[in-house]
Amino acid sequence: MSDSLHTHGKPGADSKHAGHDHDHDHNHGHGAKLHPVKKHDHAGHGGSCCSAPSLVQLSEPQAASHGDSCCSSAAAPSLVKLSTAPSANARLSSFRIDAMDCPTEQTLIQNKLGKLAGVQQLEFNLINRVLGVTHDLQDVAPIIAAIKSLGMEAESIGLGGESDAPAAAPVKKHWWPLALSGIGALAAEVIHFTSAAPTWVVAVIALVSILSGGLGTYKKGWIALKNRNLNINALMSIAVTGAVLIGQWPEAAMVMFLFTVAELIEARSLDRARNAISGLMQMTPEKVTVQQADGSWVEREAKSVELGALVRVRPGERIGLDGEVVAGSSTIDQAPITGESLPVEKTLGDKVFAGTINQAGSLEYRVTAAANNSTLARIIHAVEQAQGARAPTQRFVDSFSKIYTPAVFAFALAVAVIPPLFMGAAWFDWIYRALVLLVVACPCALVISTPVTIVSGLAAAARKGILIKGGVYLEGGYKLDYLALDKTGTITHGKPVQTDFLSLDPLADSSAPAIAASLASRSDHPVSLAIANAAVDKQLSLHLVDNFEALAGRGVRGEINGQLYHLGNHRLVEELGLCSPELEEKLFALEKQGKTVVLLLDSAGPLALFAVADTVKESSREAIQQLHELGIKTLMLTGDNPHTAEAIAAQVGIDRARGDLLPTDKLQAIEDLYAQGHRVGMVGDGINDAPALARAEIGFAMAAAGTDTAIETADVALMDDDLRKIPAFVRLSRQTSNILVQNIALALVIKAIFLGVTFFGLATMWMAVFADMGVSLLVVFNGLRLLLIGNVRMQC
Repeated sequence: MSDSLHTHGKPGADSKHAGHDHDHDHNHGHGAKLHPVKKHDHAGHGGSCCSAPSLVQLSEPQAASHGDSCCSSAAAPSLVKLSTAPSANARLSSFRIDAMDCPTEQTLIQNKLGKLAGVQQLEFNLINRVLGVTHDLQDVAPIIAAIKSLGMEAESIGLGGESDAPAAAPVKKHWWPLALSGIGALAAEVIHFTSAAPTWVVAVIALVSILSGGLGTYKKGWIALKNRNLNINALMSIAVTGAVLIGQWPEAAMVMFLFTVAELIEARSLDRARNAISGLMQMTPEKVTVQQADGSWVEREAKSVELGALVRVRPGERIGLDGEVVAGSSTIDQAPITGESLPVEKTLGDKVFAGTINQAGSLEYRVTAAANNSTLARIIHAVEQAQGARAPTQRFVDSFSKIYTPAVFAFALAVAVIPPLFMGAAWFDWIYRALVLLVVACPCALVISTPVTIVSGLAAAARKGILIKGGVYLEGGYKLDYLALDKTGTITHGKPVQTDFLSLDPLADSSAPAIAASLASRSDHPVSLAIANAAVDKQLSLHLVDNFEALAGRGVRGEINGQLYHLGNHRLVEELGLCSPELEEKLFALEKQGKTVVLLLDSAGPLALFAVADTVKESSREAIQQLHELGIKTLMLTGDNPHTAEAIAAQVGIDRARGDLLPTDKLQAIEDLYAQGHRVGMVGDGINDAPALARAEIGFAMAAAGTDTAIETADVALMDDDLRKIPAFVRLSRQTSNILVQNIALALVIKAIFLGVTFFGLATMWMAVFADMGVSLLVVFNGLRLLLIGNVRMQC
């Protein structure tokens, strides 16, 4: 009723929502960010293996710290602020670099371009192998040349990801060099073991094996050493060369072959993690059927369709663009967007999303978003961006690896020199042990385990309609022990319905519903709509209202057939001096049931009483039960009156409820939980929840499907109204945390054991390759398990 019908609420409350729910804003994030500032924001937007995008700002030409391993912290840089503002003519150029798929290459590029005058900022997107360079150069030729000097080709691309140059045929990699390398390595081992040929024959066969399979490694290793970077290619090149120099030809060949094979398998495994995200976009058809100006229907590229165009989709087809239904009705499988297991009915005025499947009837819809700005596209972009916010475990591992690799290299050098010089030991034995140490020196298994696990978890959640905005939140979810929840639109449907009608004047029994509905129909307030809709359902005829007026915080009034009527809350009744103990008792009884009460009055007194209530979602009861099973306590925060709060909380099983809260009161409630030592999450659906969402450790946004702001600003956005996705998120977080611990423990323990075994001369170089690359593959495959939704019990 023009935002003015309210129950007996807290004095001084916001007149727009006094007595009703202060969190009853149904914008769902439209027009305002849910939480513009996170007090607990975690620094570090650096990339990692498979991370995207990470930002490097260069205050002056400088190289990253030397001695970084593949996947070291310099390969995943944190933000470095500019000491001076970018030049006025600075521009952003983007490049696709197919060889840039690991922080090994990222570090080299960062070091090289950091020395190039005019380059002011770098932005790495390893998921898509794209580099953004902010610079004030005349052209991009020096940038392309600098990258080419590192053995990589940079292709300039436009803003939409399209190449500025004609498409080149993909380079086909032949299998025979690797096969020749394997055959040569095996032959060298067999001939050496059986002494079937002179040593020079073994050396020639081993050399053919090394060159056929390891030229790429040697090339990358040499480039890394020139740039004073100890990545895995440099370490392996040193180890194999050292083995050759001391006459260990068969072992050198086998080590290079095994390393190349392991690198190939690891690259394929990482591609799987990449494709888990980018594969979502492939669910959108390339072409859609669009109506032309003459009324005909023609197939066109989805990316070329303009806003407002009319698109037709047949049964069984995927929807190509976001839009609003203008003709037809159907059921649509929205699982790619919301994770809903059951199809959703769509009819006139309903939203449809790109990538979803039209199952039954034919639909026509009007396009509301361009192809590159569809809900699905924003989900994919958000997940890619999320990988730039490194989880705590990932930051720890990056810092550890930065110290670890130079330390192990120094230790290997000491092993090679100190025993022979000061203890009279054999040079050959201790140099060999040092070379074995170099093979296991790179902490790839340790560092690569975290980003692969995080990417897999983010992709698994996105497929279920849970959009997690960073590894920091995915990993931190398992720590939550208290969840605060908004009421309206979160626990309830947010669409009140009329539940009670009580006549207070026998003479007005038949006319009161129509009179009240006539007044209510002039307002767009949810309580008004509930009363008006009830009249429509009963097919009541409405009256013409004259001199209509909204009474802020109290109700409305207007004349019908010359008679003045008021429709309003308890406060309005008291202002008019028409309240009585009997009426107070009736109001209290209904409010205790969690209902909002509105009265119709004429000049003589109250004529009728209407009760309106918001209905509880069935999924809310299940969600609260699952949260309790996970050991998480619940608190409902609402602007509605305490009676309503207690009633709704009792219906769904919430532990505690607080009513009559303004947005600042909700914030204080979160602060109080923190003061008690709890780790707190907050669930909300409107901008009135913004302060509490910002303060909570993890903010969950409801009803995010199709809502730009919710997707862009929430820590975790639930792509439908199903609260059961929160316990599913907690389960996923716990599984992710367990896998991270498993991977780190596995990598560290095996590294420690092998370093000890090597020191005592019990390990060989090919064993070291198995130990190092084998553990890398184990942790990658372990992390990829998160893509199997069944393993994390993601029931919703």
